[in-house]
Amino acid sequence: MKVDKGEFERRMKRFERECRDAGAKLTHQRLEVFREVAQAGDHPDAETVYRRVRERLPTVSLDTVYRTLWLITDLGLINTLGPSRERTRFDANLSRHHHFICVHCGLTRDFYSDALDELKLPAAVEAYGRVETTHVEVRGVCRSCGDRSEADGRRSKSRRSGNQPSR
Repeated sequence: MKVDKGEFERRMKRFERECRDAGAKLTHQRLEVFREVAQAGDHPDAETVYRRVRERLPTVSLDTVYRTLWLITDLGLINTLGPSRERTRFDANLSRHHHFICVHCGLTRDFYSDALDELKLPAAVEAYGRVETTHVEVRGVCRSCGDRSEADGRRSKSRRSGNQPSR
């Protein structure tokens, strides 16, 4: 399943703009890796992206594909699905629940919500298959990382203005 042409072109233009703004080189390999993800509707994993790109660029390495995918993720142009990049997490809580995941430090915590448990899925989901379970994953910034970021911002602002934080 491919993404419609107009959406694909918007994604490619944004990729080029974001790379330029971030000072990241627009190499042929990076363009091809992003092109593969941008046009795919099947949410390919890194090995699938590698196989598909390799059909067009036989010299591309799996390492280059992984590094490019993480760069594109860090630029906010793609999202990951499933486990975090560092490690797979395991959960012995088999009751119905959902997860909050900090996008900075990886903190993962359970939360419960009757409203989410009772969420009615759109009929279109049935076209993909039979739903056995649902799970909501909320990604954000935990309090600790948020506080640290605010403190870093205050220190940075203080240095720019010539004021040094007191110790």
